[in-house]
Parts: sequence; structure tokens; C-alpha cells
Amino acid sequence: MSFIDSFIKALVDVWATSGFAAMTWGHLTMMAVSFVLIYLAIKKKFEPLLLLPIAFGIFAANLPMAGLMNPPSEGVIGGLYYYFSQGIHLEIFPPLIFLGVGAMTDFGPLIARPSSLLMGAGAQFGVYFAFIVALLLGFTPPEAASIGIIGGADGPTSIFLAAKLAPHLLGPIAVAAYSYMALVPLIQPPIMRLMTTEKERTVKMAQLRKVSKVEKIIFPIVVAGLISLLLPSIAPLITMLMLGNLFRESGVVERLSDTSQNALINIVTIFLGLAVGATASAETFLRADTLKLIALGLVAFVFSTIGGVAIGKIMYKVTGGKVNPLIGSAGVSAVPMAARVSQVEGQKANRSNHLLMHAMGPNVAGVIGTAVAAGVLLTLFK
Repeated sequence: MSFIDSFIKALVDVWATSGFAAMTWGHLTMMAVSFVLIYLAIKKKFEPLLLLPIAFGIFAANLPMAGLMNPPSEGVIGGLYYYFSQGIHLEIFPPLIFLGVGAMTDFGPLIARPSSLLMGAGAQFGVYFAFIVALLLGFTPPEAASIGIIGGADGPTSIFLAAKLAPHLLGPIAVAAYSYMALVPLIQPPIMRLMTTEKERTVKMAQLRKVSKVEKIIFPIVVAGLISLLLPSIAPLITMLMLGNLFRESGVVERLSDTSQNALINIVTIFLGLAVGATASAETFLRADTLKLIALGLVAFVFSTIGGVAIGKIMYKVTGGKVNPLIGSAGVSAVPMAARVSQVEGQKANRSNHLLMHAMGPNVAGVIGTAVAAGVLLTLFK
């Protein structure tokens, strides 16, 4: 065999064993999806902290022959992203994200106005509505529960529940959850304006009372205990959320609080995003059920917004016009984005309106409410 023949054969062998030879239209389609998400994260700034690593995880997982999600076998080490994904399946990453969220969250507005819990609970309406619709469309109860929780607009909770009830849907559910969270400023305002009158939107709310340090310290301890005893299945999320908040409010562990809400949550976000994105392979993502799932996620989100505003309108009536129903839309768990949307819509109706702190009450109540909803669904269908 001549040198040229040997060289050509070597090239053919390299090509045959490369990812290029194994590339399918499915892989190319998923790469295109990842590029769209990367564009939205960078250009449009739609939840870039999580959408960017998720998008890159989708891209990497659909590189043929890379083996990034290969499980370990006898004598062979598994793929890098496979080990990242164990942080989800072993219930490590979502609770650590909640630790950081708790450290960043001020529960003062909720403590000052406990009735905000009603709006947070009302905003879970979309979760159960989408759950019922998903059942009617042929999804199993565990799958329907995992899809419905998208309506809570809480990424870590959606991932936590899907990993337990429907791991084969984890990728689409995570992408849908974070995509709709990023689209809060686009999805919610038309619904808020449609459901409220001009008079209701102009309501200026009285300043919240000052919450004492003792109240802020007792609150996370009591909530962690009560919810964990009532719904043990959700204890990993709720206890870490409240521990982070206790770090914040105690005033004696600034280093732990700072690490939780900065370095730790940033590191975990990278691993969580890559692991979630890597589950969205062409084989699992490009199915008719995925399109149904994404549509149902939007339905869940829309009806969660409707439920929150509806409770806000009831409170407006009950209090004789002292509660602006716009803050009910913040009952979804997208903290603090949903609260900012309430503020923006309130100022459009009345420039002197300042609803942000009032909306933070339902907003943080929504975080707790979505966790409780996930606990109920997990208890029923695991």
C-alpha cells in the first residue's frame, strides 16, 4: 500500500470514528435550539445566569461521540456531565440553590402582611390547572405533576420535582420553567391589565410596619419546622431556604450569608445549568410530548398569574380598596422579577405609586407556596 493510500485510509478512519459521521438532523436541531437560548441569554438577557449554562449543556450533550452523559461501566469512567447530573438526582443542587435564595431574600414584607400568603397560594392555581389538563392530554400523574409545577415559576423546585417524578422530562421542564421565568415581563402585564380596572391599578398602599429582628429570626425556624413536619418530602428545599434566610437575619454569620448568596450559589448554578441542559438530548427532547409540555408550561404560568391577581382583587374588595390587586401577580416565585413587574405596572397607572415592597410579600410567599405545592404532588404521586 502506497503512502497516499495509507494517508487516505487514515483520514477515512478518523472521519468514521468522529462525531461528524454520527451527526443526525436531531443533533443539529437541538444545537439550533441551544443557539437560540444562547442568543436570548446574551442579547435579550433572559435569565442569563441559568439560561446560558443550560443552553451550552444542550449544545454539548448533542455533540455525537463526546460521551459527556455516558454512565460509568465496568472499568470505564463515566462522562463529565453525567457526574454533574448526580447533583440533581441525589438532591444536592436544588437545595443548595435554595440556600442562596434564602440568604438573598427579605421575608419582612411577608411577615408585616401575612395576608400576602393568600396571594402566594392563589398563584398556585395554574399548577393544579395545568396538572389536570396534562392528565386529559394523556400524561401520567407523575408527569402531569412535574409539568404543572412550571406554573410556580420556580426553577429549582421544578427540577427537584421532575428529577423525582419524571426524570425523562427533566430537560424540557427545566428549559420551559426558566424560559417562562425570563419572560415574566412580557407574559404578565397584559393579563394584569386585562383583569384590573384603572381605578384598582392606581391604588396607593400604606407603608408596611417595621418588622423586628426577633420576628425575622423566629420566622424561618417556625416555617422550616411546620412545613417539614407537614410535608417531609419537601424538607430538603424548605429547610435550606430557611437556613439561608437565618444566616441573613441572624447578623452573626456574615461570611456564611455572603458565601451562600454569592460564591456558592454561582458555583452550583454552573453545575446545575450544565447538568440540566445535558439531559436535553435529541432522543429525549424531539418528541410530540415535548411540544405539549412547553405549551402546558405556558398555560400553567398564565393561570398562576390569573389566580394571584384574582386573590388580589378579592383583597381589594375586602379591605375597601386598600390593596392594589396588581401585587397578586407577584405570587409566582420569580423573585424579585415578578415584584418588579407589579411595580412597573403600578407606576404606569400612577407615577407616585410604589408597590415593590408590597409585592415582595406575595413574591416570597410564592416561593414557599410552590415548594408546598411540590410537596403535595410528591406525596401523592411518588
